[in-house]
Amino acid sequence: MFGSLGLPELIMIFVLALLLFGPRKLPEIGKSLGKAMGEFRRASNDLRRSLEEEVAADELRHVGNEVRDVGRAAIASVGAAADSAAAPETAQPAPPADPTTPLEPR
Repeated sequence: MFGSLGLPELIMIFVLALLLFGPRKLPEIGKSLGKAMGEFRRASNDLRRSLEEEVAADELRHVGNEVRDVGRAAIASVGAAADSAAAPETAQPAPPADPTTPLEPR
């Protein structure tokens, strides 16, 4: 909880604070210190939450751009396939069947 501070160090800090501020002021100082720590914790949590929301929004924008690019590429490839299917063939058409030859069974 207090990092590398052990029990002897905490007792020394408490005795020093008691001597500096006196027994009447010490509870007020502790209360105000506790409120300040609570406000700092809330502010840091709000900052962390807003940063996480911004990162998530940025990732969402990035994914949206990728989806849009893939969609455009798909539309372009479908359009190119449709254009090539509609283009006339350059191969020679088959000669007409001779009406005198019988048709082969399929």
